[in-house]
Amino acid sequence: MSHNPQRLCAIDELPEGESKGFDLDGDGQDELFVVHREGVLYAYRNSCPHQPGAPMAWRRHAYLNKEASLIVCFAHGAQFDIESGLCIDGPCQGASLTAVPLSQDRDGNVYLTE
Repeated sequence: MSHNPQRLCAIDELPEGESKGFDLDGDGQDELFVVHREGVLYAYRNSCPHQPGAPMAWRRHAYLNKEASLIVCFAHGAQFDIESGLCIDGPCQGASLTAVPLSQDRDGNVYLTE
């Protein structure tokens, strides 16, 4: 049985330098979020390694610091490198966010591929 990729959004719905959360189960809680940085999309589970399962955004789609240079867990103050998901400052320093595989088609649609 094949597993079809789940469409998340179109690339133009996620502007450069911004993040967007996705509520895949429709339960009001984003399971993952995507960051668009320098033309590349990075996706991670919405779960801080400091307290697994704890959501990271302080409001919907707000996963980045003011400068959009780091991912921030607003509950714990942990700061993460966008490209690697590695915690570079805060209570879980050295731990990493859980990366989520994405793909993109020629029309600019972004898919969850796990």
